[in-house]
Amino acid sequence: MKKFLRNIEEILSAVCLSVMVIIAFVNVIGRYVLGASLSFTDEATTYLFVLLSLLGAAIAAKRGAHLSLTIILDVVNPGVEKVLKSIGLILAVVFSGSIFYYGIFMTMRQFARGQITAGMQWPEWIFGSFVPIGAFFLTIRFLQALLREIKAPAGREEKEEVV
Repeated sequence: MKKFLRNIEEILSAVCLSVMVIIAFVNVIGRYVLGASLSFTDEATTYLFVLLSLLGAAIAAKRGAHLSLTIILDVVNPGVEKVLKSIGLILAVVFSGSIFYYGIFMTMRQFARGQITAGMQWPEWIFGSFVPIGAFFLTIRFLQALLREIKAPAGREEKEEVV
């Protein structure tokens, strides 16, 4: 169970990507064999792509793989570097937390209004919930990265110099 929770974003991403590939493939086959496209495939792949993007960002946060501009961090002492990295992670938590918070209200409004999707005629809140779900994972991973940064001793890792 611990391994499952540690890798939940990867598992959900694999499921999303697999479903996207399958329905896109079925749509292409249907278009060439039956001469007609399945109306729901574009809509479903778009919604799944939103979830996949947020999960991918959470995976990158977990691995510390988000892009960063280190021009300032390279010239400051380790203590200031630690503070600047912590500030950046705090801002990331606030940003992803805001997406989570407002995503919940967006989903609640979709539910209250009874909105349905254009192609599938499903309740919009089902797919709208992908935003707060993905943002939840992103916020958790940024919080974990922030805690790791706070607990880590101030010091710069040795970097190889390119000659």
